[in-house]
Amino acid sequence: MSTDPMSLQARQMLRCRCDALRGQELSARSAPSGSGVRFSPKERLELAEVEAALVRIDEDRFGGCEDCGGAIGRQRLLAVPEARYCLGCADRRRGQESGR
Repeated sequence: MSTDPMSLQARQMLRCRCDALRGQELSARSAPSGSGVRFSPKERLELAEVEAALVRIDEDRFGGCEDCGGAIGRQRLLAVPEARYCLGCADRRRGQESGR
C-alpha cells in the first residue's frame, strides 16, 4: 500500500466521497416508494469509479494512465482523484466516444 503524500491525500478525498455516496444510496433505498428520491445511474458510476480508485491506491497503481502507462498529472489527480487516464488519453477517448 502506497504511503506517498499524494496517494494519502487522494485516499482521504476518495473515502469522503465514497462515504457520502454510500449515504445517498442508503437514503435512496430507504425512501418511501414514490418519494422521488433515487440513486441515479450517474451516482452509481461515480461510486464505482471512486471505489476503483481506492483499489488502485491500495495496489500501488494510483497515478498511472490505464491506456498509455504514463503518469497522470498531479493537478489532474488533485481535481479528479478517481481519474484513470492522463489528459491526452482522456481527450482521445472522449473523441472516440463522440464519434469525431
